Amino acid sequence: MQQSDDAEVPALNDLNNNSSKHRSGAQGRDGFRNQQKDSEGSMESPNLEFEYGDTDSLTAELSELYSYTEEPEFSLNRDYFEEDFRSHVKGRRWVELSVDDQRTYVMRLLDALEVTDREKRLKVARAILYLAQGVFDECDTEVDVLHWSRHNVFLLYDMGIFTALLELLSMEIDNNQACSSAVRKPAISLADSTELRVLLSIMYLMVETIRVEMEDDRPEWRTAREAFKTELGSPLYNGEPFALLLFTMVTKFCSMSAPHFPMKKVLLLLWKTVLFTLGGFEELQAMKVRGREKLKLPPLPEDSIKVVRNMRAASPPASAMELIEQQQQQKRGRRSRRSAFVDSLEGDSPFAKKQPLVKQDSLDTYNERDPFKNDDARDEEDDGEDVDSGIEGEVDPLDRDVIIQPPPPPPPLRPPTDRVSFPKGLPWAPKVREKDIEHFLETSRNKFIGFTLGNDTETLVGLPRPIHESVKTLKQHKYVSISEVQIKREEELQQCPMTMGEEEVEETPAEILYVGMLPSLSQYVIALLKLLLAAAPTSKAKTDSINILADVLPEEMPITVLQSMKLGIDVNRHKEIIVKAISALLLLLLKHFKLNHIYQFEYVSQHLVFANCIPLILKFFNQNIMSYISAKNSICVLDFPHCVVHEMPELTAESLEAGDSNQFCWRNLFSCINLLRILNKLTKWKHSRTMMLVVFKSAPILKRALKVKQAMMQLYVLKLLKIQTKYLGRQWRKSNMKTMSAIYQKVRHRLNDDWAYGNDIDARPWDFQAEECALRESIEKFNTRRYDKNQNSEFAPVDNCLQSVLGQRVELPEDFHYSYEMWLEREVFSQPIQWEGLLQSQ
Repeated sequence: MQQSDDAEVPALNDLNNNSSKHRSGAQGRDGFRNQQKDSEGSMESPNLEFEYGDTDSLTAELSELYSYTEEPEFSLNRDYFEEDFRSHVKGRRWVELSVDDQRTYVMRLLDALEVTDREKRLKVARAILYLAQGVFDECDTEVDVLHWSRHNVFLLYDMGIFTALLELLSMEIDNNQACSSAVRKPAISLADSTELRVLLSIMYLMVETIRVEMEDDRPEWRTAREAFKTELGSPLYNGEPFALLLFTMVTKFCSMSAPHFPMKKVLLLLWKTVLFTLGGFEELQAMKVRGREKLKLPPLPEDSIKVVRNMRAASPPASAMELIEQQQQQKRGRRSRRSAFVDSLEGDSPFAKKQPLVKQDSLDTYNERDPFKNDDARDEEDDGEDVDSGIEGEVDPLDRDVIIQPPPPPPPLRPPTDRVSFPKGLPWAPKVREKDIEHFLETSRNKFIGFTLGNDTETLVGLPRPIHESVKTLKQHKYVSISEVQIKREEELQQCPMTMGEEEVEETPAEILYVGMLPSLSQYVIALLKLLLAAAPTSKAKTDSINILADVLPEEMPITVLQSMKLGIDVNRHKEIIVKAISALLLLLLKHFKLNHIYQFEYVSQHLVFANCIPLILKFFNQNIMSYISAKNSICVLDFPHCVVHEMPELTAESLEAGDSNQFCWRNLFSCINLLRILNKLTKWKHSRTMMLVVFKSAPILKRALKVKQAMMQLYVLKLLKIQTKYLGRQWRKSNMKTMSAIYQKVRHRLNDDWAYGNDIDARPWDFQAEECALRESIEKFNTRRYDKNQNSEFAPVDNCLQSVLGQRVELPEDFHYSYEMWLEREVFSQPIQWEGLLQSQ
């Protein structure tokens, strides 16, 4: 695959979300590095702070609901509201009304929603949308808008607006006239989805506002939040959860039968509904802890969320161009740099107390610090900050010219007491599977006593003392996952259905959603991946691809350069938001289904794999990923709620080109991490899928992604590189020693995992197809046993009691009583019965 020119890609010196706590100590050192990179002709961006979470800030999430082309509709909503409000409430504003008066007015709006006139209904819906948007015309600041929006949303929910909107949404989805006219149109614009956009916007504002908890929430709001959460996750809407209705919209859109559906709003609402009903990453971690306690498993060795937040990003591996430039720098100024370095050993340079490195081969030059080595207290402070040298393409210390004299340190951003002290050693506790211990003992027994004992991990007779110690160490780090317990339980249920009895399935929100999705799950997965492909920046426009721009293109296309620039930014932003919603939604579904039952997760995973999700994600990353993460496809002055509170400045081509002041795009970095996590989930412990990574030549693509200096993103890239290292060959490992070192530093160790070499017995190429087939068979057995209620099983109970059999009600046709006497005559009286024969033994 074609690689981008690495020399021209700026390397982000990114910090993770804990970086603010220890940035002050790192500023001086980062200054040295920046000067070094500048001297080598390479650019490095300033430190960035990215905090990974369920979502971005509330303001950012609300602003992404609207396209910039929808901006004129804000004033339209306000006008319709004020027109109706003034006709019923004289001389007062909304914010001046008592709560009872506000309830009375909302009830009047609710009644007006039920009129048959489509135009009148739309006007009322716009008035409700204006209330949900925070009656911004009566507010002076963005904080006031968000305050009144929150107040109004809880009021609207309390008055039953959501249920009424749901009925209207169902009507619009089933509106065949609108669908057929949209199919016939050559070009679809915003005007074709007006009613749907208004309804979905109100519902999104309600779901997102109620979902987010605030410290000053009233008790009745907290109660309403729990009630709304239960309502959305329960099969209350036509016997299925609300998310299923939105999934239906997605598949209908992708089948081209409803091309006017505003897909961005549908996906955002679907993602937030699943996030609200199933729970975010913090709730997932708590559910996992409770699940392990329930199964009497040992507690988790660490909180993975906290560990990742405390990790520091590593520097990217040097590209070939940078290595060439470094060699040229060496030839030009070696003598002056050597003298400067020698002089610095006598001063207070940060390098004064460190030994000079031995120059190595240019490909394998690296300054690797042993993670197991205990440094002395004198270097404790520096090493804690400088542990990121694992994959940086470092040069000979004699080549450090301008970095010897440090600039004055900047003022500390936080008091020294706020600094986080990072522990020495590895960030993750090692893990060992039961299978690994069995394999180790099998190998040892074959070697020392010539036979094996199957799955017995207790008997150590005949094995030497070092093997005893090894087994003891392995058992100390043994980790039994919830998934392993679920697989074992499922095997028992399949083998002994009579003995084990009926399984009690807890009706969790994830279980309810899975049962609803099960009949059409493959359609949902394919539809989401089609949309992801259409929104990917690497996708080329094709005539047969899905048009995802129906809710961003205006009725009249731009005629000036400024309008064209604005629309171009809007379209790019629109695609980025779709990628963000789909990636977050898929990750949430995979994580929750995995916790609920491993075979639910495997079923969704197989559908993703069979729908080419792995090459799709690799195609997404086969671009200049630095440019994508630092893209500035946003216009701050047009973002809600800024645009409805402040005066609109005059937009110019220069201001649009400049973009915002942020040094990276939160949603794009969030999307990249989500896609990498999905790829990890699909390929973990699956050798056939790992081989897909190798076949699609993912290693150079993933290595380029390491240029993004964000700890969490680098961790998942390194995990993907680790699982395929054994297949890449000795030459690749030799040429990528810095990447190998980073894997050792940052990725969890499996004590007897032979990942760096090709000795894994599970990695036999002839087993790949059998592995997927066996998994598919297990999934089908699980789904049939648990969800196929119409199965004619040979284990179905038989009623042998004469009384209960004769007492059963038999369904008879309506006209049976008319012909009852004829039936008796024909079937009973005219048939001779030899009663004596019944008494004779056979």
